[in-house]
Parts: sequence; C-alpha cells; structure tokens
Amino acid sequence: MSKLYDALNKQFNFEIESAYVYMAMAAYVDSKGMSGFNHFMVQQAKEEMAHARKFYDYMMEMDQTPVYTEIPAPKAEYGTFKEVFETALEHEKVVTKNIKEIYKLAQEEGCLDTQQFLNWFLEEQREEEDSFRGIVERLERINESWNGLYIYDRELAQR
Repeated sequence: MSKLYDALNKQFNFEIESAYVYMAMAAYVDSKGMSGFNHFMVQQAKEEMAHARKFYDYMMEMDQTPVYTEIPAPKAEYGTFKEVFETALEHEKVVTKNIKEIYKLAQEEGCLDTQQFLNWFLEEQREEEDSFRGIVERLERINESWNGLYIYDRELAQR
C-alpha cells in the first residue's frame, strides 16, 4: 500500500473511531437525562459511520481493500455538558487536519481522483466545526443553568 492509501485507510478507521467517540458522548449525556443531546450525538455517530463507508467505497473503487485496526476506548466521563461539545469540536478539528494532510499527500502523488474525493470532506468539515462552535457558544451562554440546558436539549432533539 502506498503512503496515500495508508493515509486513506488510517482515516477510514478514524471515522469509525469518531462514531465510537460520539456514542460514548451519547451515553454520557443520556445518563444525565439529556435525551436531546443524546439524539444529537447518536445522529453524529451515524454520520461518522457514513463517512467511514465513503472511505471504504472509495478505497474499494481504487482496488485497495480497507484494513481494520484496533479502536481505543473513548473518554466516558465529562465535567460539564459544555466540555462534551468542546471535546467534540476538538475532535472535529483533528478530522479536518487529517483530511487536509491526505489532500496534500494526494497532490504530492498526483492523485486527482483522491483530491476530488476529498473535496466533499473539506466542505463537510468546515460545516462540522462551525456547527460545534455554535453549540459550544450557546452552552457558554447557558452556563450549565438547568433551565437553559433543558430548553437547548429540546432544540438538539430536532436534529
């Protein structure tokens, strides 16, 4: 496997790990009685699995079989709801960094197919980071007030 396909395979596995991380976050917020936050995180996990599938399909189209790697246990406890979403934002920033690094590698290797494939992910990551930044900002304003948290929980249940 070339350096580029190694990087694609690593990201394929990281997308699965991302779903694992979001499901752990879903369990945490659900254990605190926040079903809307839980719904949001479960939807996020589903989205990450769909992203993993995109990598899987692309690699298969390029005659490269994805190789599954071990997934580390995600963090299970948080101090605040804001911390959950700050952690999610930081995680999305890592995903963005990874995608950009793979894109640069595709440029170096002259793989236009991979560059085209990754364009969708670049736009998606911009949206993901913006979404999580907005949630963190709202949670900063709510400042762990249960009244505000319950109202926002209902909002996030609409995702």
